[in-house]
Amino acid sequence: MDAVEVAGLRIAYRRVGSGPPLVLFHGAGEDSRIWRHQLEDLCRDFTVIAWDAPGCGQSDDPAPDLSARDLGLLAAGFIEEAAGGKGKPHILGVSWGSIVALELFKGYPEIPASLLLVSAYAGWAGSLPPEEVDRRMAMVEAEIGEPPGKFVHEWLPTLLTKAADPAVVAEVAAVMLDVRPASLRALLSASGRADYRSVLPTIAVPTLLIYGEEDQRAPLPVARELHRQIPGAALTVIPGAGHLVFAEAPEPFNTEVRRFLQGLA
Repeated sequence: MDAVEVAGLRIAYRRVGSGPPLVLFHGAGEDSRIWRHQLEDLCRDFTVIAWDAPGCGQSDDPAPDLSARDLGLLAAGFIEEAAGGKGKPHILGVSWGSIVALELFKGYPEIPASLLLVSAYAGWAGSLPPEEVDRRMAMVEAEIGEPPGKFVHEWLPTLLTKAADPAVVAEVAAVMLDVRPASLRALLSASGRADYRSVLPTIAVPTLLIYGEEDQRAPLPVARELHRQIPGAALTVIPGAGHLVFAEAPEPFNTEVRRFLQGLA
């Protein structure tokens, strides 16, 4: 893996392929390994750059009081270091990574060429009822410091459908079992009560929303509301897939990403 230093933190990342830059922001509890199918396929047409978020994979741990603004600064600095000089990047974020993408756009709207928001929220507080936000906050708070094996297998049924290939379930579990408390603290500190509803109508770059039809964590009403709020956004729903739609249905997912980005070109 390659690495860059941003604001005193070592940020590790994977970079493959050639062509326009496509930056991938993974979800909470994951790292760049989760994008295996995208790194292997989309590299035929794009320079695919997948970071290990601070506190994840081979990247340094952030301060426990990481703020949303800090997160946006780190994302912007990472893009400048890892993708600078290759043209404006397309930004793809899944779940928590979609929150990173929205924070990046909020602070640095000149950076993205486009946004691809997958299984996305306008922040938990921007998309979910207050009682559900409280429940999720309490759950993650309780899990910080617990052995990952104690809670990761409870997460999996909310991330993948019952029909998911057992090999996919095992691959996702193997990545998530390496989660560190620092990444969960960063999620809570920077994003736990984030609300980007005011940002959505200001998005002025081409935007694609991709959701799994059976997503339990960011269900279709959330998708439809983001679609309504983001000017000119396109919405694609992939049948039979759950929250980690890119891992559970990689071929249709990659097809939709490629079609959207090549359409822009």
